[in-house]
Amino acid sequence: MFKNFGTPLLIVLLFCLHSTAQTTTIPIRFKLKFNSNDVVKGQNFISKNNDTLSIETFKCYLSNFKLEYTDKSISEIKNHYYLLDSDSLKSFRIELPKKENKTISKITFAIGIDSITNTLGIQNGALDPINGMYWAWQSGYINFKIEGKSSSCKTRLNKFHFHIGGYLYPNYALRIIEIPIHKSQNPTKTLDLTIDLATFFNEIHLEENNSIMIPGKKAMELADLSVKLFSEK
Repeated sequence: MFKNFGTPLLIVLLFCLHSTAQTTTIPIRFKLKFNSNDVVKGQNFISKNNDTLSIETFKCYLSNFKLEYTDKSISEIKNHYYLLDSDSLKSFRIELPKKENKTISKITFAIGIDSITNTLGIQNGALDPINGMYWAWQSGYINFKIEGKSSSCKTRLNKFHFHIGGYLYPNYALRIIEIPIHKSQNPTKTLDLTIDLATFFNEIHLEENNSIMIPGKKAMELADLSVKLFSEK
């Protein structure tokens, strides 16, 4: 009765081993910049609008990574959430599963947390409210946060605060970004991506626009702008 049972089982096991052997990981390193300069806490930068500013906090959720290869096959990494935090250098380096011996042509990911995850309430790990990225007053996550100081801000201690989030229509702040990876630069070990905060501050006047703390029209405009911060450089 069980005479031929071992053959199909062996085939399944060999297939699983083969599939596992074809998967490796690739490190992704994010570099936080202001134009060509590394962002250092407290260091002054000048935007195109002549705002002198310094960055005290940068935090950003990334999720739903997808790697596309030159042969059009795809690796998807679902239900994984990564928090980049300027106070933690190691948070700017993540590792993603990658198909072995394949060349990446494009990387896609979300800036922020999807609406379903927002409705699940308080969670742990990167989504733990202790990370300072959860709005208790409306039970939702902040997708990205930028805080600092500028003499242009007529606020207490010249501070600016941008907390961008929202998961309900019409203020759904999650954004999808696609970054083509050039074959000549395709890495074998580490893929470097740049986050250029100059792109953000070049589009706003801090004297007029220096505090966004709730979902709304202005927050959605800055959510749109967040896509332009990321590039392969």
